[in-house]
Amino acid sequence: MIRWLVRAAVAIAIAGATVTAPALAQQTGTGVDDVETVTAPVEFDGAVLFRVRGVSSLPATVRARNIGDRLNAAASDPSLALESLRVVDEAAASRVVIGGVIGGTTLMAVFDADAELEQVGRSGLAAVHLARIREAIAGYRDARSSSALRRSAIRIVVATLVVVLAIFLVGRVRQWIEGILTARLHQRIHTVGIQSFELVRGERIWSALRGGVSGLQTLVVLAIVLMYAGFVLAQLPWTRGLSQSMAGFVLRPLQVIGAGVVANIPSLAFLAVLFFVVRLALRVIRLFFDAVGRGSVRFANFDPDWAEPTYKIVRIAVIAFGLIVAYPYIPGSQSAAFKGVSLFIGVVFSLGSSTAIANIVAGYMMTYRRAFKVGDRIKVGDTSGDVMEMRLQVTHVRSVKNEEIIIPNSRILASDVVNYSSLARADGLILHTTVGIGYETPWRQVEAMLLLAAERTSGLSPERRPFVLERSLGDFAVIYELNVYCTDAQAMLDHYAELHRRILDVFNEYGVQIMTPAYVHDPEEPKLVPPRNWYASPARDSARSA
Repeated sequence: MIRWLVRAAVAIAIAGATVTAPALAQQTGTGVDDVETVTAPVEFDGAVLFRVRGVSSLPATVRARNIGDRLNAAASDPSLALESLRVVDEAAASRVVIGGVIGGTTLMAVFDADAELEQVGRSGLAAVHLARIREAIAGYRDARSSSALRRSAIRIVVATLVVVLAIFLVGRVRQWIEGILTARLHQRIHTVGIQSFELVRGERIWSALRGGVSGLQTLVVLAIVLMYAGFVLAQLPWTRGLSQSMAGFVLRPLQVIGAGVVANIPSLAFLAVLFFVVRLALRVIRLFFDAVGRGSVRFANFDPDWAEPTYKIVRIAVIAFGLIVAYPYIPGSQSAAFKGVSLFIGVVFSLGSSTAIANIVAGYMMTYRRAFKVGDRIKVGDTSGDVMEMRLQVTHVRSVKNEEIIIPNSRILASDVVNYSSLARADGLILHTTVGIGYETPWRQVEAMLLLAAERTSGLSPERRPFVLERSLGDFAVIYELNVYCTDAQAMLDHYAELHRRILDVFNEYGVQIMTPAYVHDPEEPKLVPPRNWYASPARDSARSA
C-alpha cells in the first residue's frame, strides 16, 4: 500500500510540474520548449532499450538503473514466463508487470509525463515498452542457452583460426612487398645532395621505405586484432555490452583527432610551410658555414675554426625565430593547460640549467678567444694533457698518463690556460731544465757541457740553437738553466727525459759533479760515475745501442 502511495505522489509531482511549467515560463520569459528534459538510457544485456525521465527526488539515472536491475532479475528467473508479461493500466500510471495474474513483479511504470515527453499516449507507450522488454528478455535467455553457447564457442574458434591465418598472410605480404622494393628500388635509391654536401643519405631513404611498410603492417594487424576482440566479446552474452563500446574506445579518439585536424587545417598548413622554410634555411646556412670551414669562403678576421660554433648559434636563432612565429598557430596554444605546461617547463629549465648555460657560454667564449683547439697540449690548473674534444659544456682532455679528464668549460674560462702547442708549430716550444754546479767549475765549461748535451739530444729543433742562462748565484752553487727548442709539444716529456740523460752522461764524462740541493761540505772524492760503469747490468745490453 505504501509503495502505491509513493508512486502516486511521484505521478502527481510530475503532473504538477507539467501544469506549472507554462506559468513559470510566462514569469521568466522562457518557453516550455526551451527547457531541456534530462533523460537516461535503460541498459539491459549490453543494449539500450529506451530512455526514461526523472524528477528531483528520483533522478533519471537512478530510475533507469533501477529498471535495468529489475529486468536482469526477471530475465534470470526461469520461473517467470514471458507469457505473463502484461500492462496493467491504473489511474496514476501504466505498469509493466511479469508474473502471476494477481500481483506479479512490476518491472517499470509509465506515467503521463513520460508519454507527453514521447508525444504519444500513455497506454501506447507502455505497450511499446512491453514489446521491447519481451524481446530483450527472450534474447537474454536464448543467448545463455547451452545450444547458443556452443554455437558461440564454435564461432570463436573459427574466428581465431581466421585471425591467425590473416596475420600470417599479412607477414607474407610484407615480405613480398619488401622483396619487390629490394629488387626494383634499392639499387636506384641514391643520396640526395648538393655537390659534395649530402642532404638525405640513401640509407635513410631506404630505412624510411622499410619503416613505412612495417608501420602499415602494424596498422593492419592492429585492426585485425581489434575486430577479432570485438567479435569474440559479442559472442558471449556477458561481454556483449563491452564489445559494443570497444568500437567507441578506438573510434572516439580518432573522431576527436579528426575533428581537431579538420578544424585546424589552416593552422597546420601554415606550420607545415613554416617547417619546410625553416628547414631549407638551415640547410642553406649549413652549406654556407661548411664552405667557410673548408676555406672556400673567406672573411677578414674570421677564423675558419669559428664556422662550426657560429653555425650552431645561428641555427638556434633561426629555430627560436621559427618557434616564435609558429606559437600562435599551434593547436591549443591559447588554452590554459598549454600555457601552464609551458610556464612549468620554463621554470624548470631556468632553475636547473644555470650551470649548463654558463658552461655553454664559456665554451663559445673559449672558441672565439682561440684559447686552444683539438689536438693541442694544454695545462689547466693542475691538469695537463692533449685536447680530445670540445663540447658545448665540457672539454675532454687526455692526460700524459692516458687518462680522460672531463673539465667543465666554466672552470676553464675561470682558470689560467697554458697552451704548449699554439706557438710550438711556428716558433718552437722552449724546454728548460736547471743544474747546480759548484763555484770551482768555470762557467764557460759548464755552458759548453750543457750545449753539448743539447746537441746529443734527438728531436730538438735544428733551426734554433739552444742557450744557457745563469739563473742565480747561490750560497753553495751556481744555478744554470739550459733552454732548448722543440716543435712537437706532445713529445716534450720524451725530450726532457733524453735531455736529462745526456746531461748526466756529459758531466760524468768530463768529471764535473752536479751539486745536490742540500750542500754541506765537499766530499773526499767527487760523486761521479766512471765510464766503465755507465752500462752496468742490466743496462749493458740496451743502453749501448741507445
